[in-house]
Amino acid sequence: MTSDQPNCIVCNRTSEQVPLLQLRYQKSDLWVCPQHLPILIHKPHELADKLPGMDLAGQPDAHHHDL
Repeated sequence: MTSDQPNCIVCNRTSEQVPLLQLRYQKSDLWVCPQHLPILIHKPHELADKLPGMDLAGQPDAHHHDL
């Protein structure tokens, strides 16, 4: 795998293996696969090592949806 090939920030799979969604963070293009998108949405603190400097202040401890 070359360094310019997009890969998921969590599992490192490439777009040859899974669909990837692009996101922009601190002037960098990053990629996440659909399997790991819920982590970015619901548990961003779990990505603190992958997204240094991410502001987690004010993030709820738990995220619930009322149906």
